[in-house]
Amino acid sequence: MSSSNPPYDAFLLVSFGGPEGPDDVMPFLENVLRGKRVPRERMLEVAEHYKHFGGVSPINEQNRALIAALGEQFSRDGIDLPIYWGNRNWSPLLPEALQQIAGDGKRRVLAFFTSMYSSYSGCRQYRENIQQAQAEVGPQAPQVDKLRFGFNHPGFVGPMAENVRASLQSLDADVSTPVLFTAHSIPLAMADNCSYQRQLEESCRLVAESLGLTNWQLVYQSRSGPPQQPWLEPDVCDTIAAMDDDQKLESLVIAPVGFISDHMEVIYDLDDEAATLCRQRSIHMARSSTVGTHPDFVAMIAELVRERMTDDVPRRALGDLGPWHDVCPLDCCLYKPTRP
Repeated sequence: MSSSNPPYDAFLLVSFGGPEGPDDVMPFLENVLRGKRVPRERMLEVAEHYKHFGGVSPINEQNRALIAALGEQFSRDGIDLPIYWGNRNWSPLLPEALQQIAGDGKRRVLAFFTSMYSSYSGCRQYRENIQQAQAEVGPQAPQVDKLRFGFNHPGFVGPMAENVRASLQSLDADVSTPVLFTAHSIPLAMADNCSYQRQLEESCRLVAESLGLTNWQLVYQSRSGPPQQPWLEPDVCDTIAAMDDDQKLESLVIAPVGFISDHMEVIYDLDDEAATLCRQRSIHMARSSTVGTHPDFVAMIAELVRERMTDDVPRRALGDLGPWHDVCPLDCCLYKPTRP
């Protein structure tokens, strides 16, 4: 690979983290909610979600699977970068990861955030977390540059469309069947200063158009703020109930386009709460898989790495928004919570 770009010598997977046993749940949630005005009752409610699944979040195991798949992809693509992993809220934490990278003598790191969309919590906060970790590690801390978001990359849109098609087929349904694309809700004050909603709408449109869907919409899930604080709507369960009340639903597909793997929010809010609602209303529901370790998605991440390591790789993107930026503007995704 010939390149005029500065050399990189490591790759870092940056993620949210999750508990791996019952004793981890409350310390994990205290990490997640530190400094946030979330009622303790809500924290205890979420703790019950985790305990419902033995106190284990699927996210860490899925990150391990993604790291293994990336190692194989990097080898096939001739990408000679060791892979590290650091989380915001649970081990391995970002300061541990950067300390390990520094100890191995690596100086310039490319980071992939396990989010496809721009928001404070999905991008800027991770960048702040990295800066805090660098400060903890000290002068020997490596430089970390993030990869661009792939919400409109064919390596994300294609697998997502494939998964929605499989869900329709499992219901013996056609393209007129309602498809609800879901994403994690965020406060309107956060959404107003980022491209989260616009990027989500573009991803949904690209998937829908590739399949010829005629009855789809973007809805939200997993809101956690106080009731008086406005968040992105409509809620997925409220939408299902309203659609069924308006015109009796026979079948429905839910596609978690806002997630790349089966977070707790996916398996609880969709596979439990939304599925229960559909059973109560005799609606046949299929939940599409997340992209996870789909070969095209793994290849996309490797392609984003090669974009930054060589001048010869085209920056692929579908639709109207084009390839997203590599370096965030100074005011990108700013968010200062205010009291409702």
